[in-house]
Amino acid sequence: MSSVEDTSRWSLVTAVAPVAWGSTYVVTHHVLPADQPLTGAALRALPAGLLLLALARRLPRGAWWWRSAVLGVLDVGLFFLLVYQSAQLLPSAIAATVMATSPVALTLLAWALLGQHPAPAHLVGGVVGVLGVGLLLLGDAAGVDPLGVACAVAAMVSSSVGFVLARRWSDGTDLVATTSWQLLAGGAALAVGAWVTGDGWPPVDVPTLLGFGYVTVVATALAFVCWFAGLAHLPTGTVGLVGLLNPLTGVALGCLVVGEVLGLRQWAGLALVLAGIGLGQHQRSVRARRGSSRSSTPARSAGRAG
Repeated sequence: MSSVEDTSRWSLVTAVAPVAWGSTYVVTHHVLPADQPLTGAALRALPAGLLLLALARRLPRGAWWWRSAVLGVLDVGLFFLLVYQSAQLLPSAIAATVMATSPVALTLLAWALLGQHPAPAHLVGGVVGVLGVGLLLLGDAAGVDPLGVACAVAAMVSSSVGFVLARRWSDGTDLVATTSWQLLAGGAALAVGAWVTGDGWPPVDVPTLLGFGYVTVVATALAFVCWFAGLAHLPTGTVGLVGLLNPLTGVALGCLVVGEVLGLRQWAGLALVLAGIGLGQHQRSVRARRGSSRSSTPARSAGRAG
C-alpha cells in the first residue's frame, strides 16, 4: 500500500471519532439527563473502559500506571466535565466554536512538546476551518459568560494536551489496552466526584439505556480507539483538522433530527470547514507522494544500470 493510500485510510479511521463525538450533542440533549454531569460522564467512561479492557485482557505495566492516570484525567475526566459545564453556561454555538479551535492548539502543542514543525498548510487549514465553524455556528447575539468561556477553553486545552502526550508516550503498547486504561482512570475519578457531591442516579428506562449504550460503545470506546490510532499514524496537525468534523456533524444532525434550517452564512461556513480539512489532507498527500517518488528513484536507476 502506498503512503498516500495509507494516509487516506488512517484519515478515514480517525474521522470515525469526531463524527461520533458530534452525534453526542443530539443524543445527550434529547435522551440523557442534563443535570447529572459527573454521573453521566462516569457512566459513559467506565463501561467503555471495561469493554475495551475485556477485549485487550491486559493491565498497565511500569510507567503506564501513572501515564494512564494522567491521560485519563486530561482526556476523559476533566474534558467530559468541563464540556458539560461550558454547555450549561454558554450558548451551544459559542461553546462549540471555542472547542473548534482545537486543531490549532493540537498543532502548536505538537510543535512545542513533540518537535513536529507544522506545515504551513496545516496552520492555514486550521485557521480556515475555525473561521468556517464561526460562520456555521455563531448566532447574531448571545450573552457570553466569562466562566463558561474559561470552561470551554480549559476543556479544549485539557484534551489537546492529553492527546499530544498520548502521542509522545506511544511506545507500541496495544492501543485498545492503553485506551481502556485511560477511560477507566478518568471514569473512576468522575465516579468518586459523583459520589462525593451526591450527583444522583439517572432514571432507568429504555431511551436512557439506549442513549448510554450508544455514547459508551460508539461515541467513547470505538471513537477513542479510532482517534488514538490516528494520532499514532498521522501528523498531529492532520488529526486536528479531521477533528473539525465534530461540530460539522453536530450541525448536520441538528438539521436532520431537530429540523434546523441552514442559511447562506451557514452554507458558507460548511464550505470553509471542508476546505480547511481538505487543505491539510492535500498537503500531507503531496508530501507523501514526493517521499514515495524519491524513495523509488534509486531502484529505477539501479534497474537501468543493470
